[in-house]
Amino acid sequence: MKTILKLSKFLITPINQKHWFGDFLFAIPRIICGLLLTLSFGSDKFGMPWSSTPNLGLFEVAAWFPKDVAEYGGLFALFPVFFAWMGAFSEAVGGLLLVLGFKTRIASFLIMCTMLVAIFMQKWGGGMWGMLPAMGFLWVSMFTMYLGSGRFGIDNLISKKL
Repeated sequence: MKTILKLSKFLITPINQKHWFGDFLFAIPRIICGLLLTLSFGSDKFGMPWSSTPNLGLFEVAAWFPKDVAEYGGLFALFPVFFAWMGAFSEAVGGLLLVLGFKTRIASFLIMCTMLVAIFMQKWGGGMWGMLPAMGFLWVSMFTMYLGSGRFGIDNLISKKL
């Protein structure tokens, strides 16, 4: 039980900078990337009301996305709907969690895995410009996985209560 509490405290407790302005500067890319992931990238795969692919059910991904995932081959071809759903979930919901600074390290890990798959399986042959958005989200997810939400997130409020 103590091990679970230590792990949950580690996952929630952010690394705060010496001055609040440092946390503010780190919060800007976390919030902007989270909004972009949720409102643009993830919503198109999930069919959220503001996306360009509306009229999907709540737990349904756009029809083109599992086909795209199946083309990666290997394990992705065996379970394309599962991996498509996980990719859409990590972008849409993980981006929202980044914006709120809630479960930041877990969301960052999911986003990092998704961006690594996007870079190496989908964007690799298209040149640097094609990879740039996924690489940007990868970089932000890497530093938020290390730092957490900072002072400007729900994780900081929860960690103070622990």
